[in-house]
Amino acid sequence: MRIIGHGFLARSIRPLAGSHPRVVAFAAGVSSGDGVAEDQFAREAALLYDTLRQCLRDGRRLVYFSTSSAGMYGPRHGAGREDGPVRPSSPYGRHKLAMEEVIRNSGADHLILRLAYPVGPGQRPHQFLPSLVAQVRRGRVRVHRGARRDLIDVRHAVSLLKSLLHEDVSRQVVNIASGWEAAVEDIVGHLEHRTGIVAERHTVDVPAEGPVSTERLHGLVPKAAELGFGPCYYRQVIDSYLAAVAPSSPA
Repeated sequence: MRIIGHGFLARSIRPLAGSHPRVVAFAAGVSSGDGVAEDQFAREAALLYDTLRQCLRDGRRLVYFSTSSAGMYGPRHGAGREDGPVRPSSPYGRHKLAMEEVIRNSGADHLILRLAYPVGPGQRPHQFLPSLVAQVRRGRVRVHRGARRDLIDVRHAVSLLKSLLHEDVSRQVVNIASGWEAAVEDIVGHLEHRTGIVAERHTVDVPAEGPVSTERLHGLVPKAAELGFGPCYYRQVIDSYLAAVAPSSPA
């Protein structure tokens, strides 16, 4: 596998580099939906165009990491499905949807993965959980009431990618998520419990968000049912992250 990118996600899938020689994993570009300048989106798009041309020339399959966040599916009451409507609610979501369309229309073999909120050591400080941990440790946290986050251990995301490639899944869009979203207030509460810090909360109301459908994922990868996904899974993800980045934190 050829891996494009040097960030958290690219490093996480590096163990797969010695397998799947006909696959190119595009794990480069914008890693956050907040405060991104247009030129950053343009650089990612230009790199993607070049990569697609190479895939067409060499007969390789492109794996593209998109998003299953509210930035893609928008505020909703039902589950966000790969074959259902999307209502991108941010420039980041609109950019990712545009890149998906470019890939689908390119003629190249591809697999588009709409990734939830991957968590693991080595993430950049601006990404969701590292940012929230830092706020709690400073004693003041901004909470978006109504927001929900589907956290997934990046090791589980990589395992699911490996299974999809093993099953030779292509020309599909697949949500890579646990299927269980936790309210941000509950995520903050668990961080407070684990760190022993009760932070001052500044609450802002936002539109309610719905869950992400994992029906297609489970149909393609039945072993996803063995990864422990469920309503308390987010706590396991947080505990693993805190143990990795701050082993001395109280249990």
